[in-house]
Amino acid sequence: MKSIIIGILLLPLSLVASAGTWTVENDSSNVNFISIKKGDIAEVHHFKSVAGTLNDKGQFDFLIALASVATNIDIRDERMDSLLFEVDKYPQLTLKAQVDPKLLASLAIGSVTVATIDAEVALHGNKQKMAFTVSIAKLSDSHILVASVAPVIVNASSFGLTAGVEKLREVAGLSAISKAVPVSFMLNLKQ
Repeated sequence: MKSIIIGILLLPLSLVASAGTWTVENDSSNVNFISIKKGDIAEVHHFKSVAGTLNDKGQFDFLIALASVATNIDIRDERMDSLLFEVDKYPQLTLKAQVDPKLLASLAIGSVTVATIDAEVALHGNKQKMAFTVSIAKLSDSHILVASVAPVIVNASSFGLTAGVEKLREVAGLSAISKAVPVSFMLNLKQ
């Protein structure tokens, strides 16, 4: 059932892909986040389903299917789906950004540049403006790699997730779960 929902969520992005559009390759891209519990126990998690497009005008649309969270513990994945993300009401995170088209056009094959991209992130019914410092490598005329230069800190309170974090803490019987989460990513885009 989850794969059907994820497929439906990703369909609109696949329909807008065209020859001039860069498409995020799900299988070779990743978005990771680190949770910290009990003050000093850190664990790395990721999302299995990401999608996105960058058109020739520089409009970047990206989404994460939140039900694809992978923590290596099935019950924790289920709890994050239902208690934290509430995927029945808020199935995805979306990010929208405008990238200067000249940035990619001027980048030679084999070159790397660093840029700060301003984006609007929508998560759990809340929207926030965030800045992302990224490294962009042009691997060929039809392949670029975009990666975070430094992790982005996502605060639970900015997206209405504080109550969900508290529910997770209670259910797991933990003394604390950090409400500030570092997020990093590597996105492969192809034409």
